[in-house]
Amino acid sequence: MSGGKSFLYFETAFFFIMATEQTQKMVTVTTKAAEKIQEFMKEEAEAPEYLRVYVQGGGCSGLSYGMGFEKAPEEDDLVLEENGVKLLIDSYSVDHLQGANVDYIESLMGSGFKINNPNVTKSCSCGHSFSTE
Repeated sequence: MSGGKSFLYFETAFFFIMATEQTQKMVTVTTKAAEKIQEFMKEEAEAPEYLRVYVQGGGCSGLSYGMGFEKAPEEDDLVLEENGVKLLIDSYSVDHLQGANVDYIESLMGSGFKINNPNVTKSCSCGHSFSTE
C-alpha cells in the first residue's frame, strides 16, 4: 500500500516540475510560426533582425496584440530567442505576455498568427481584444 502512495507522490512531483519548467519561459514560438516569421523577414527590404510582440491599449476588452519587425532593441526591451527567432518585448507588455505562445494557423477560413495567452481573463467576441485583469 505504501508503495502505491510513493508512486502517486512521484507522479505528482513529476507533473509539478514539468509545469514549473513550462511557465518559466516568457513567450514561446511554435516551429510553424518561426518558419513563417523567418520567411516574412526575408521579404523585408530593411533586413530586420527582431520580431516585436507587444500589447497596447485598445479594442472593446481593453488590450490588443501587435507584432512588427525591428532592426534593434529599445532600452527597455526584453530580448528572447525562440526557435531561431529573436523576440523583443517592451516593459509594459511583459506582465501581459508571461507564458504566451505565438503560433501560425492555416485553415480554410484563412491563415495568420495567433497568440495563445494564459493571462487572458476575458476577450471580445471578435477575438481581437482582451483583458488580463
